[in-house]
Amino acid sequence: MSSVLYGILWILVRTIGRLCFHYRVVGAVPRTGGFIVAANHASYLDIPLLGCGMRRRAWFLGRNDLFPVPGLKAICQWLGWIPLRTGRLDRDAFGKAVTLIKEGKVVVIFPEGSRSLDGRLQSPKPGIGVIVAQTGCPVVPAYLKGTYDVLPSGTMWPRFRPVSVLYGDSLTCPRSGEDGEAKQFYQEVSRTVIDRIASLGAVESPTQQSSAGIRKAE
Repeated sequence: MSSVLYGILWILVRTIGRLCFHYRVVGAVPRTGGFIVAANHASYLDIPLLGCGMRRRAWFLGRNDLFPVPGLKAICQWLGWIPLRTGRLDRDAFGKAVTLIKEGKVVVIFPEGSRSLDGRLQSPKPGIGVIVAQTGCPVVPAYLKGTYDVLPSGTMWPRFRPVSVLYGDSLTCPRSGEDGEAKQFYQEVSRTVIDRIASLGAVESPTQQSSAGIRKAE
């Protein structure tokens, strides 16, 4: 039943996107297998507009305080939202994501960990590396272009601006080394993914911003 409702919402959001935001999709995700879709996060519209750009159902890792209303929270979980406690490694949320991927499902994660307040990419969190380490799954980078212009932080009503979703080629991040190097692997995965997301959107990545800041300080 949840798949039927998900499909109805998929059609509805995609139709609204095309009518109001000249919504278009560039690229596609694989048709089979379990993997992660990793995208930038600049607006509350990112989840629905990213989801309706895929021809597959997806599950979304998101902050546990996104839907504070009890009834709405239960419905969103039924549809595929995985509430994630921030500030620490949420083993329950990541464990569910790992299980879904191993079952051949698609899980969406926003490596920045929270919404960007100015539309620019933020430094990534290592959580995506944890999932990759436990599943060995590929990562499909995605860039949402225009969602910040439509609904930036601090606004309640969307503006009519064009929105595009760009999907890149799958990335594989083979793990090597000892278990003691796990944290380094997590960080390398997150940096690699955020750089690929930045290249899709032709924007500056946080690693480039950091390097520029160091050079300026010198």
